[in-house]
Amino acid sequence: MVPERIQKVLDRYGLQALTFEPGSTPTSEMAAARIGVEVGRIAKTIVMAGKDGKFRMVVLPGDQKVHDTKLKNVTGCKHRMATAEETLEATGLPVGGVCPFDPAGLEVYLDQGLGRYPTVYPAAGTDASGVPVTLERLAEITGGTVSDLTRDST
Repeated sequence: MVPERIQKVLDRYGLQALTFEPGSTPTSEMAAARIGVEVGRIAKTIVMAGKDGKFRMVVLPGDQKVHDTKLKNVTGCKHRMATAEETLEATGLPVGGVCPFDPAGLEVYLDQGLGRYPTVYPAAGTDASGVPVTLERLAEITGGTVSDLTRDST
């Protein structure tokens, strides 16, 4: 079930979450298989811990990894991947279900590589969900900064 705070955002923007059996989409590969799309179309949302003490949300294609230097160039500081506990504390959501639609006050950074697909699928607050959306709409809803953030962006 989609958390109420996220469902309110989806309703406001006319978006519909795809929901599945619990625990079925916690990884990009599992989500892609369940939804029936290529892994790159899964909008993997991760939380990064900045050396400045801030947590930031990064959304990238499910088949990519964050390029540390590129993220530093955009944010002005170095980062490390947040732990599962830090992610839950910062977002109120578990790893595998982190949702950019309600970023809990975190800055959001979107990799431009998501734009190579007509639709991408970020999680809707659970490890059993996905929301079909375009990169442009995702940027509009989240207020996220679109940049080249991955090792292999095209």
